[in-house]
Amino acid sequence: MNEQRAGLVYGFVAYGIWGALPLFWPLLEPAGAMEILAHRMVWSLAVVALVLLALRRWAWVAELLRQPRKLGMVVVAAAAVSVNWGLYIWAVNSGHVVEASLGYFINPLVTIALGVLVLHERLRPVQWAAVGIGALAVAVLTVGYGRLPWIALTLAFSFGLYGLVKKKLAMGGLESLAAETSVQFLPALGFLLVLGGRGHATFGQHGAGHALLLASCGLVTAIPLTCFGMAATRLPLTTMGLMQYLAPVLQFLIGLLYFHEDMPAERWAGFALVWGALALLVWDALRTARRAAVARAGAGPNGRAAAADRVIRAPSR
Repeated sequence: MNEQRAGLVYGFVAYGIWGALPLFWPLLEPAGAMEILAHRMVWSLAVVALVLLALRRWAWVAELLRQPRKLGMVVVAAAAVSVNWGLYIWAVNSGHVVEASLGYFINPLVTIALGVLVLHERLRPVQWAAVGIGALAVAVLTVGYGRLPWIALTLAFSFGLYGLVKKKLAMGGLESLAAETSVQFLPALGFLLVLGGRGHATFGQHGAGHALLLASCGLVTAIPLTCFGMAATRLPLTTMGLMQYLAPVLQFLIGLLYFHEDMPAERWAGFALVWGALALLVWDALRTARRAAVARAGAGPNGRAAAADRVIRAPSR
């Protein structure tokens, strides 16, 4: 019970920090989105490297270097998360917090779609219905915005691709972040050096406080990821699945109540459709988990493996 309570605390810290990030990025101005992104890459590697050094977890490096295919996947993951990070920072600092939150609401639907298209997974009827409602929501939001909600869609698809690659990589959170930021480090450092050489860098030009805030990008990245990993080992997947919506809910509320972004009726309608699709997914996940629990409880000592197999196979029915 204490472990589960600790897991909830870690989960709320992780998703709470991710949800509150729209309040952090504006503090880094006058730095532009690209400079902030580069600092996030550089300082994230520094923080994660120190943590791995303290934990003496370096054996995975040699193993990774011996696997060119896995290295290639790390590069793809680094590229996808770079697009996601950079666009998110730009969106927040350009007054598009609500649309950015929409991207993370849509992300579970995109993840399901990628599972069908790339992994050839089969969906239950309820999941198909949720994906269909999500597509309708995008159409409604396109009318509401007067354009395709490209910020939300790019955030959703880049993070969906990132999650897909991470699933295939099967690396620990700290290890994968270290590998990805190692790929990002040299281009990011080169960008910062060129920016500084041209006299356009803000680091060191706006006082120690601004420099410390830019350096803290590493902590802002590493702390929630570490807490997420600690929560994931202590909580059921269904609980983690429900908690993931905390971050976009906080982002949406910050955009609406703090930044006072416009929400005309058409956008409310589009968001309502997205939330309806997510409600279907949550209901279906809880129902499936409940059935799995009943199957495990009803199986005898010799039948638990067969019951578990039936539960695993359920999504492909």
